[in-house]
Amino acid sequence: MSIEVKNLTKTYGEQNAVDNVSFSVQKGEVVGFLGPNGAGKSTTMKIITGYLPATEGEAMVCDIKVDAESIATHKKIGYLPETNPMYFDMYVREYLQFCAGVHGLKGKQAKVRVEEVIEMTGLTPESKKIISSLSKGYKQRVGLAQALLHDPEVLILDEPTSGLDPNQIVEIRNLISKAGEEKTVLLSTHIMQEVEAMCDRVIIINKGKIVANDKIADLQEKHSNKNLEEIFRALTQTQTEAAVE
Repeated sequence: MSIEVKNLTKTYGEQNAVDNVSFSVQKGEVVGFLGPNGAGKSTTMKIITGYLPATEGEAMVCDIKVDAESIATHKKIGYLPETNPMYFDMYVREYLQFCAGVHGLKGKQAKVRVEEVIEMTGLTPESKKIISSLSKGYKQRVGLAQALLHDPEVLILDEPTSGLDPNQIVEIRNLISKAGEEKTVLLSTHIMQEVEAMCDRVIIINKGKIVANDKIADLQEKHSNKNLEEIFRALTQTQTEAAVE
């Protein structure tokens, strides 16, 4: 199993940001991780990637316990957070060479791999530019390039197309789809067309709890063949109203 989450809970004070969540993602799957703002998506992703400790439960990546062997799991994961962290005063190629060193790539191996991801992500025309001068779409490409740099088995992408224009969304979507041909991908987004275009399955979370975990076609069949956006709204609103009552 590429990703396995068991009874995961994250508590802040008296609030459960993630509430006894369990799910798994098999090798080679592209799974959409959906939910309203504040539902617990980013918190769950941060726990899976080892950047945030769980209050209870456990997360495993490629059969490795994240909390016990964080360095080993980092080698397996390519992570693009919602807020893309980069050194904006560095040049694109310089930044990726720096990231290669962080991942333990050295010398010729590092140079070759950097050039591979630059070409893969369509950054060649921008590779000699300072990151701060790039459009948001190209900054996202740089973020994807660093996530792919060490050739991880698992990609965890948190809102990778947030704030992009329609053309940029298509470009980033194509990059993710191509990466998903060889890797396991857990993808968070609010754009349902992206999910329908890229994902094999969806997991919907609301108020820290899983409210759906199914293949898109099966989910639509269960909900009178409604589109994914209608299903998402129905599931999240129903749970929110039940919580209020």
